[in-house]
Amino acid sequence: MASETWTVRRLLEWTEDFLRKKGFESPRLEAQILLAHALGCQKIDLYVRFSEEPSEEKRTVFREIVKRRSEGTPVAHLVGHREFYSLSFAVSPDVLIPRPETETLVMEALRLLKPLAAPRVLDLGTGSGCIALTIAKQHKSSRVTAVDISPKALAIARGNAEHHGVAERVTFLEGDLFAPVAVQTFDLIVSNPPYIAHAEFPTLDPGVRDFEPRSALDGGPDGLEFYRRLAAEAGQFLNPSGTILVEIGSTQEESVRALFAERMKVGNTIRDLGGRPRVIAAQRRE
Repeated sequence: MASETWTVRRLLEWTEDFLRKKGFESPRLEAQILLAHALGCQKIDLYVRFSEEPSEEKRTVFREIVKRRSEGTPVAHLVGHREFYSLSFAVSPDVLIPRPETETLVMEALRLLKPLAAPRVLDLGTGSGCIALTIAKQHKSSRVTAVDISPKALAIARGNAEHHGVAERVTFLEGDLFAPVAVQTFDLIVSNPPYIAHAEFPTLDPGVRDFEPRSALDGGPDGLEFYRRLAAEAGQFLNPSGTILVEIGSTQEESVRALFAERMKVGNTIRDLGGRPRVIAAQRRE
């Protein structure tokens, strides 16, 4: 084994097999992402470097990050970023790692905003800023306010705003949900709030439970704490024809719709690409 030539191809093959045996869902993709990071190149570049033999120094770096991955550290934390809506977002243990499912929320937001000339958007619990900044990036005339209770999360989001060239159109405010926006009103409110019930935490993937911020996951005893607050307060911060979009857990559709129906006019549930209930829309009652 010691005499084996560790080319890029061989490193990828070995790591894919190793991660598969550890039970990871996407071992090939993860092997590619981690090796590209260790080599300081783009993932696509690996295909033209298959026969290259990285230096011992690079292989040592790679071995260390593969070891940390095998111990549960999320890939996004190992490489420092995550792709979302074809954009790269810096992440850290201080923010929730962007999920593909959340792109459903962004797509619906952009659909609603498309006919509006200069819409005002509020993102509550912005975290890395992936929702707020993608909206700002895709809708060039939008003005976005991004709120988070965590100053460390806001620092990450501000850096992402600078990276994507939208910082001039995004206002970052520290505080708890609607508290920092006082009497302002918006054309669209978006939120991916914490929605994990206390009883669910032991069942979470260890990579989520042990490495991501609990404050971004903990939705209270039944997972609905933040939806109650959003449903109770959103109406006064919406313009007359405005909409609030909230992401939900796949089992929460009925409960969240009922909460919003008590105070607002509830629209359709939008399903993600897997067919699961993912986003609920609501508007002010006339």
